[in-house]
Amino acid sequence: MPGYFDESRLDDEAALAASDAVLRRLAGAGARVRAAVDQAAEAIADAVSRHEDFRPRAVIAAGPDSRLLRAVLEPWCPVPFVAWPGPALPGWAGGLDLVVMLAPERSDPAAASAVAEAVRRGCQVVVACEADSMVAEHAQGRWTTILPTDTGDQLATAVVMLDYLHRVELGPATDPEQVATALDEVAIACSPFRDLAVNPAKMLAISLADAQPLVWGGSVLAARAARRVAEFIRRDSGRPALAGDAEHLLPVIGAARPRDVFVDPFADEAGDLRPALLVLDDGAEDAVVREQRGHLQAAASARGVRVETLRHDTGSEVARYAWLHLAGGYASTYLALGLADS
Repeated sequence: MPGYFDESRLDDEAALAASDAVLRRLAGAGARVRAAVDQAAEAIADAVSRHEDFRPRAVIAAGPDSRLLRAVLEPWCPVPFVAWPGPALPGWAGGLDLVVMLAPERSDPAAASAVAEAVRRGCQVVVACEADSMVAEHAQGRWTTILPTDTGDQLATAVVMLDYLHRVELGPATDPEQVATALDEVAIACSPFRDLAVNPAKMLAISLADAQPLVWGGSVLAARAARRVAEFIRRDSGRPALAGDAEHLLPVIGAARPRDVFVDPFADEAGDLRPALLVLDDGAEDAVVREQRGHLQAAASARGVRVETLRHDTGSEVARYAWLHLAGGYASTYLALGLADS
């Protein structure tokens, strides 16, 4: 039988104190974005001046954290763009290409290997990382620019890089203050000091307490947020959670047993986790997204699968991603808190 979820712990001061460090880090997400952009401002201005007349043949987002940049840049970048998350580069990369990298961790051998290869090949290189980190050491070269950031936060580091890419006309507008404000809004709405009756993250945690979450986002960035939220749930609570495209989730929903209202909830066979569909909605309303969402909701209705929605449809694409990402992080933390003594 799945672990017992005690929702009273979500408003219990002593229980919340046990998760204080995690909750404080979540609450500081907006501040980290502002700090990272301020810290890198001079280096960004220098990089823009160095590259203002340089239009690369292609942009390569290298290193393990390249997938977020791909989600933002692929639909927009005016030159060929590729994400290359491994510890190397594509064979054709050379001096005509721009290699960008996010390296929020101080020690990252895979990222260090990739950036060293970029320097060896004479690529233009821009790296957002700590100035004295392993990656910065391997990035030293004539055509390298370091955007210094020591927050250790992937999203804050990404906003620094996206701000630079927008200024050199290789990426969409990313207003860092707008992203930070969206994160602050989540921190206020999902604060541990707001009781569960008015706290969307606590209510979502309660809804997922007896379920196996299936997380779906329709747009490219919402899908990326869905994958991160599923990672949070698995890491924080140990519960299985799956994120994927509609075609991957529909068979799981279709395999769910129809809900039987007469089943004894305390019987052993009733203890299996049923799927619940969590939709991350960033306001994308193109025809494909509407069609996929409709198929998922229809399948869920047919099998008695509960559907929950996190929606934020204002601000830039990155601000909407940031809101969904952080709200999911809060819900995951509260889910783990309620299960802590189970």
